[in-house]
Amino acid sequence: MPGWFKKAWYGLASLLSFSSFILIIVALVVPHWLSGKILCQTGVDLVNATDRELVKFIGDIYYGLFRGCKVRQCGLGGRQSQFTIFPHLVKELNAGLHVVILLLLFLALALALVSTGFAILNMIQVPYRAVNGPGGICLWNVLAGGVVALAIASFVAAVKFHDLTERLANFQERLFQFVVVEEQYEESFWICVASASAHAANLVVVAISQIPLPEIKTKMEEATVTAEDILY
Repeated sequence: MPGWFKKAWYGLASLLSFSSFILIIVALVVPHWLSGKILCQTGVDLVNATDRELVKFIGDIYYGLFRGCKVRQCGLGGRQSQFTIFPHLVKELNAGLHVVILLLLFLALALALVSTGFAILNMIQVPYRAVNGPGGICLWNVLAGGVVALAIASFVAAVKFHDLTERLANFQERLFQFVVVEEQYEESFWICVASASAHAANLVVVAISQIPLPEIKTKMEEATVTAEDILY
């Protein structure tokens, strides 16, 4: 059985891994990975709008990995519409990259559960195999954190290099052309960053758990009886 010191740190490691699992689920469900401002370029060109009038043609958009919403402003008031990535909109995007992001996050979910199980195993008993010990916990956390980081990098690449926001803004638009004027990563994106950070923190936790504690030894003083003591 591991000592109380290691049990406490392994318990913290299991909590961090499981919290990463929960965070990824929240990031998948909440459609707030990115928000932005979209300009109705067609409306601006039609009325030859000045800088002060541009505000009337700037709408909003936000989206996640499965759905989103946009409010377009083309001079006639705001019109809100919702869209879903699957099955229609995925044809307008880089489908391969989008599917890779989802697969990476689902893989990260499984790896987070495995790292949780390894931490609980080490909290309950001392594994016979070294691969199931602290080294195994670190291995699974490195894999889980790396997969989440790769999913985050893939999403950033889709936004920056594949014009993800602009493609979503112009989906099923035949009369108007929209241009992205501002983009901002939202809570779901940062929740994924927190998930990867939890696995990085686990590496520190496991390292601390291996610090040897000073042992408190009590010396048993043996009473030595001599012949003089007996005579006395």
